[in-house]
Amino acid sequence: MNNDNQQICRALCIAERFQFESLCQHLLSYHRGTRYRDALHLDVPNGAVFIFHYGVLVTWGLNKTALDDLLSEVNLFTDQPLAEPERESYSFQLGERTHMSSDVITLTTDTVQERLALSHGLAQSVKLNTYETRVRNTITSTVGIPETLARTGRTHLSRRAIAKIRGRLFLTKADVMLNYDLLDTPEFFWEYPELESYYEIPARYLELKQRIEVLTLKLGTIHELLEMLADEQKHQHSAFLEWIIIWLIALEIFAFVFHDILGWF
Repeated sequence: MNNDNQQICRALCIAERFQFESLCQHLLSYHRGTRYRDALHLDVPNGAVFIFHYGVLVTWGLNKTALDDLLSEVNLFTDQPLAEPERESYSFQLGERTHMSSDVITLTTDTVQERLALSHGLAQSVKLNTYETRVRNTITSTVGIPETLARTGRTHLSRRAIAKIRGRLFLTKADVMLNYDLLDTPEFFWEYPELESYYEIPARYLELKQRIEVLTLKLGTIHELLEMLADEQKHQHSAFLEWIIIWLIALEIFAFVFHDILGWF
């Protein structure tokens, strides 16, 4: 297929999630489209748009002006919009066999169902990007703590600072785990099992399974960091209580010496 016949497919994650019911009602008031399980298809000139409830859009053949216009509408219905949206772009074309190679998607038909099935995999990949970035940044920001513990046996952080870090680690882990089901095979394919083979094409090409396994290991690292910081916080608290007890005993001894032995008061 000549490159002149290739168009652009974009996957964008712009928010943690959409206010999906309100968004669907709004868009279907102004655009032709169809509601599917957890996805909305919009029929646009020379292309198609698929919007997923977890904050992702996948566009096929949409030019930049049309995309910007659509985003101005969609942004009104976002929860926790991302400061920096995640983006992935591919070329697509028609051919004899549906497959992905060198970031080019080849379609055998121009049907909505084929594109929707492929879009599920593309959407999960760009959503997974946001989790990978969040977990990587969290681990990077705390990597010095275990190094300091290994070198000195203590963190030199206050209990308040440790509590804040534990809170940040927990939020990262909770955000990912609570939405982990988004990375399973979509429920859409329970209703359309004949389309699942199309979904598996981007899932394999973009290595969703392997990336999820790596993400799981990194979440395990966060869990270990949480436990380590909890132990350090307990140690600091115990040390603080020990010093209080020592000072109380010292005061009791001074009081005994001055009062009972020296008779000063």
